[in-house]
Parts: sequence; C-alpha cells; structure tokens
Amino acid sequence: MTPSFDKVRQLLKLLPGLGHRSAERIALHLLVERPAKLEPLLSALQAAALAVRRCSRCGSLAESDSCEVCLDPKRDAGSICVVEQVPDVMSIERSSAYRGTYHVLHGRLSPINGIGPEELNLATFERRLKDEPITEVVLALGNDIEGEATCHFIRESITAIKPSVKVSRIGFGLPSGSGLTFADPATLRSALEGRRDVGI
Repeated sequence: MTPSFDKVRQLLKLLPGLGHRSAERIALHLLVERPAKLEPLLSALQAAALAVRRCSRCGSLAESDSCEVCLDPKRDAGSICVVEQVPDVMSIERSSAYRGTYHVLHGRLSPINGIGPEELNLATFERRLKDEPITEVVLALGNDIEGEATCHFIRESITAIKPSVKVSRIGFGLPSGSGLTFADPATLRSALEGRRDVGI
C-alpha cells in the first residue's frame, strides 16, 4: 500500500462505525475502483462543511439559523422531544410517530468522562422552557445509567422552571442499555406511543 492510500485509510478509520476493513474497502472503492465518485463526494463534503450548522433553537442540523422542523408551522410547538444526538432525531422522524419539536443535547451526563451540564445543550433547553409555550417534554434518551442520570437532571430543571409541564419517558420496546440510533422505525413508534408519565 502507498503512504497516501494508508493516510486516507487511517483517517476513514477514525469515523464512527468504521473499522480497519471498512475503511480499507471505502478507500479502495473511491481511489481505485470508482474514482469518478470521488470528486462529487469531495464537492458535497466541502459545500456541507460551509453550509451545515446547529439549529440555534434545538441543536439539530440546519443550513440557516433554524432547522426544517423548527420552521415547520404544522409541528406541535408545545411538545419537545429531548434526544442525545442528531441521528436520534433522524431515527424518530423515520418512524413518523412524533409531530412535535426536538431538542438535541449532543451527549449525556457522564461525570466519569468529565461531561457535566455545561458540556451539553441544556442552557438553550432551559431558555426554551421559559420562553416557549411548552406543555410536554418527552425524554427519549438511552435507558442506561447515564441516560437515567440525564433524565433525572432534566426533570429537576423542569420542576424548577415550569412545574406544570407534563414529562414522559419512552422505553417500551427499547432494549436495556441501548440508544435510539439503531432502533428500527416500528420499535421507535411503539416506544413513543407507549411513553409513560414521569413523576417529578
């Protein structure tokens, strides 16, 4: 293998979900087997790098100040579904089971890894609670220890800011210890439709 090829392979291996063999296959595909695909991919990545940003309201992907969900007048503005990462929004949208808005934390509380409330997108969430007509918060976080701790922190924030808000937690149909990203649409639909009230 050449040094240039090896560098591409090593960089691809740093991407989520790609191991040594997957990175090698992609590098071979783009550089040797289908080099015509490389230029459009590079152009798209460069354009996206300039255009894509976080939505200032919910933290999801946007190409302007607000994302498509936040700009959609047909969404239920009184309901916020709190998720860990942007792929969770995409998974729930594919299920077509939820018509409210979202709030992306970009992580979850993990003291052992040095991730506290300040490292998450929580300040914006608290501002939304104060400024928007929120009546329901759906906690769609993984049901492991860190997900539970994050849910507990959010429930306490809601109690302090707007105790009248209904808080529910998905979980029905989701395996213990798993997140949303890899759940199929039918499972996510069941989880959202079977959400339960959370005592505050």
